[in-house]
Amino acid sequence: MKVCGFSFVRNGVKLEYPFLEAIRSILPLCDEVIVAVGESTDDTLEQVKSLGPKITIVETVWEEGLAQGRVLAVETDKAFQAIPDKYDWCIYIQGDEVIHEKYHPVIRESMQRYLEDKKVEGLLCHYTHFFGSYQYVGVNSKWYRREIRIIRNDKAIFSYRDAQGFRKRPNDKLRVKLIDAYIYHYGWVRQPDAMREKEKQKITLYEPDKAAIANNAEYMNDYSYEKVIQPVELFRGTHPEVMLDRVSKQNWTFRPDPSLKYSSLKDWFKRFVGKWTGWFPGEYKNYKII
Repeated sequence: MKVCGFSFVRNGVKLEYPFLEAIRSILPLCDEVIVAVGESTDDTLEQVKSLGPKITIVETVWEEGLAQGRVLAVETDKAFQAIPDKYDWCIYIQGDEVIHEKYHPVIRESMQRYLEDKKVEGLLCHYTHFFGSYQYVGVNSKWYRREIRIIRNDKAIFSYRDAQGFRKRPNDKLRVKLIDAYIYHYGWVRQPDAMREKEKQKITLYEPDKAAIANNAEYMNDYSYEKVIQPVELFRGTHPEVMLDRVSKQNWTFRPDPSLKYSSLKDWFKRFVGKWTGWFPGEYKNYKII
């Protein structure tokens, strides 16, 4: 069984993405990792190069005019399409996602178990979404609970919409197995100034017109974690080993509202039903569990 990882990044240093930790977290599972590195204004490219001989870099230029985050999928596909045919499985990791080393055995075992079962086109992982600091996780029903992060090396598969998940041409959901492994998502944890810059960039990626940018300028300049209506809970687990240095250097304080248990009545309803039935009304599922 041969495994290749893939990812993409641009201005990862400037925007404080844990992209090095993300890539390091999958290296033990992979024979090679392909990284699409967009033209950056910092030393992102040099840092990716420093990760060692398993890394293969594809230098890219982002198509700025694409709306709704489509450029993220385009960059994902550039990395995926560069994976040689000799690999069986492909592990996708975004620049703000990290896999805890405790999940490596189950991931490796699952890839081996379904290697010859061609009905299985991907493996579905659970998610833990951190918010505000490394000590809190978001519990709002809007957070996606699961997503595909391991796929067959089948070039008919493509990154869907804004690269949250995958589909297969012409536009079919992948048939997947749910595995007992979690992706730790750190996209909403970074120094507040970097978070503001990241959110400004997000606006240009999703709404690349001057009116949208202008309409959001006041909100972005005054951004803070506490102003976001986001119920959280204390994180009671351990962070991946590759994240420990970054976690220890947190230099800001996040003070969530302890009285905020739900973001809305709809949030309460979905979580209540989900807790007691396992069914989350209206949940987005871009996959078919088999």
